[in-house]
Amino acid sequence: MSKKSIILLFILILSPALIYFLWPTDESRIKKLIKEGAKAVEKIDVETVMSKVSFNYSDEYGFNYIILNKILEEQLKKMSDITVEYENLKIEIKDHSASAELDVRVIATIGNDTGYIIGDIKNPEHIKFTLERERTTWLVIKTEGLEF
Repeated sequence: MSKKSIILLFILILSPALIYFLWPTDESRIKKLIKEGAKAVEKIDVETVMSKVSFNYSDEYGFNYIILNKILEEQLKKMSDITVEYENLKIEIKDHSASAELDVRVIATIGNDTGYIIGDIKNPEHIKFTLERERTTWLVIKTEGLEF
C-alpha cells in the first residue's frame, strides 16, 4: 500500500469521527441563538434580532413577524445603554421543535432615566421561547411570558 492510499484511508476513517465531535448539538445551537439575540438587543441591532425569528412567528398577543419587527424598531429607538441579563436557561428538544425557558432582566436608559425595562433585581421575568428547526437553524416561532 502506498503512502497516499494510507493517508486517504486514514482521512476516510477519521472524518466521520471528527464531524460527530465537532458538529454543534441542537442544544448548543439554541444557546448560541439566545446569546446572539441578547447581544443584538444590547447593540440595538434589530436586523440581527429578527434573523433569530421565523417568518411563521405568531404569539398569544396576535403579533406576527412583521408586527414584532416594527415594535422592536420603535421601542429600541427610544433606548440606549441596554444590558440584557439572563439565567436559568432550560432547553427541551423534541424532533423539529424545542422550547427554551429562562429568567430575564433588561436594564436600559430612556431619556435621562435608567432602570429595569423587563424584570427587576429580585424578580426576573420568566420567558419561554418556542423554537422550530428550519434546515440546520433554530428560529423562534412563539414567545410567552412577556407582559405588555
